[in-house]
Amino acid sequence: MGIPEQQFMKMTPDPSADKKTRWKEQFQKHGEMVAALVAGVLILIGWGLSIVMSGPVINILFIAAFVIGGFAKAKEGIEETIKDKTLNVELLMFLAAIGAAIIGYWLEGAVLIFIFALSGALETYTMNKSKNELSALMSLQPETARVLRNGKEESILAKDLEIGDTILVKPGELIPADGVVVKGKTSVNESAITGESMPVGKKEHEEVLASTVNLDGVVHVKVSKTNENTLFQKIITLVQNAQEEKPPAHLFIERLENAYVMVVLIGSGLMMFLPHYLFGWSWNETIYRALVLLVVASPCALVASTMPAVLSAISNGSRQGVLFKGGVHLEGLAKLSAIAFDKTGTLTIGKPEVTNIVARDGWDQDKILQIAVSIEHYSNHPLASAIIRRAKKAEIPLLEAEDIKDVPGWGIEGTVNGVRYQIGKADFVGKEAAKEFLTTTPLEAIGKTIVFVKKDREIIGALALRDIVRSDAKEAISAINAAGIDTFMLTGDSEETAREIAHEIDVKQYKAECLPDEKLEEIKKLTKKYRWVAMVGDGTNDTPALAMANVGIAMGAGTDAALETADVVIMKNDLRQIPNTIRLSKRMNRIVKQNMVFSVAVIVVLIAANFMQDLSLPLGVIGHEGSTILVIMNGLRLLRG
Repeated sequence: MGIPEQQFMKMTPDPSADKKTRWKEQFQKHGEMVAALVAGVLILIGWGLSIVMSGPVINILFIAAFVIGGFAKAKEGIEETIKDKTLNVELLMFLAAIGAAIIGYWLEGAVLIFIFALSGALETYTMNKSKNELSALMSLQPETARVLRNGKEESILAKDLEIGDTILVKPGELIPADGVVVKGKTSVNESAITGESMPVGKKEHEEVLASTVNLDGVVHVKVSKTNENTLFQKIITLVQNAQEEKPPAHLFIERLENAYVMVVLIGSGLMMFLPHYLFGWSWNETIYRALVLLVVASPCALVASTMPAVLSAISNGSRQGVLFKGGVHLEGLAKLSAIAFDKTGTLTIGKPEVTNIVARDGWDQDKILQIAVSIEHYSNHPLASAIIRRAKKAEIPLLEAEDIKDVPGWGIEGTVNGVRYQIGKADFVGKEAAKEFLTTTPLEAIGKTIVFVKKDREIIGALALRDIVRSDAKEAISAINAAGIDTFMLTGDSEETAREIAHEIDVKQYKAECLPDEKLEEIKKLTKKYRWVAMVGDGTNDTPALAMANVGIAMGAGTDAALETADVVIMKNDLRQIPNTIRLSKRMNRIVKQNMVFSVAVIVVLIAANFMQDLSLPLGVIGHEGSTILVIMNGLRLLRG
């Protein structure tokens, strides 16, 4: 899965590299633009001298402009023609420039080469801009790791780490692999992965991610994934795939290009003699018009209509923490009529939180929480973790608990200060007693899990817990609804919980108690009704639905299976990026259509003007190649936020 580093230039040169190597790297990065600008300067000098003098010196300057500005594109066109046995735009431009020079239009041919080289340099700039995200990511990969073997510390290449190895990570260092902290505690900067700017505390038994920064503690980490399977490496693969995959519009133009170029060559060939016999044009005029046709009918602007815009949009999304596996998926977001969301971990944070505490007369809420946390402290259940978090937040001290008995799936009991307490669900403490307590105590239980606290034979209090809705969920759903896209929630939770969550965030429809195969069937039904449907999820149980949807969207903190199956990944877990990305997709599609219509219109107008003998070669060059630059610049607008 690894990506060869030689395919991409590093963000900054190696400090130890010599001047020659640095110069070579800079030339590779800016060579096309430099060559185009040098050609432009030579043309200006030649044109200026032609006003006051004549002679071979001027032609030599134009020939130099031909060679410097056109070498890269001519070489590219010839190599592609030989390799793929297909004609291309570069070949057309090469032939047009040579033809102009043959009939004495050196300046026009040189200007054609210059503008074509400049448009190519702009397109390369767009591609490099998109690849900067990948280069920046790759610069964060640690090359070595300190591994502890046989009681000794060894330095090895990070790519050679194996599952089960224990590595030592010091403050300020990049963590070289995904793993679990087995010794020590620290805080970690995970912004490279999640986009979260605040440090995240890490202690024993908690996971850390490769290429995140260990800030202030020495930790031992047990490697849980090999280098090629880390989340960081998968992000790099996502970015690379997005850059290489071409959208349908561009693939269509590529398929058309060979046939179109052949038609232009045949048309230009026929025009070299037919108008002489049909309309009485002079041979000089006939050949001149054939060369103008060769220039203006070339589909340069049409070919450049899509990829600069797509790469700019992908680059824009990457900066916002949204990764696309290809332009086709970015293009598809604009077509969505419905979006289905998983609940747990997607619309909600995926962890239960204590929302209410009630106590029977004679008891207070802090005392109920203190008894509950003193006993639940010995449990690993997610509900116990929620109660512990609430007690820590309220700074409730623990009491000494004894004779703990955990009954998995039901509850836990123990003795505090000589008194026996039971903590758990209604069936554990007594269904009738629990029902009676709820009828006499003001506890909002709809859509929540209730944990009862029982002393001897009397229920003295209860805690209500619920998976909390993400702070950004309501805003995101509201924006999606406002865009005219129907929203759905598919969850395995109960009907009551699903109804409460759906009502809180204004999801239009929901389906409760869904198993993975049932989520899949729901996506099939939605696809039949709406045609273009997206699924948003984070868990392994969401992967069938993610794969079935027209566009699968995974949360960055989701499982590996979800990340691999999805077409789009929201790395910052910010649901508001979904409507933002839909807007970006619509904007991209709008710009691509603008470019295509504009480029075709320019070709039609220039061809018509040429047949009417109202178009000179210089104007044809400027009109045609100028349109190419304009469509590229129009696509570059998508780089803005």
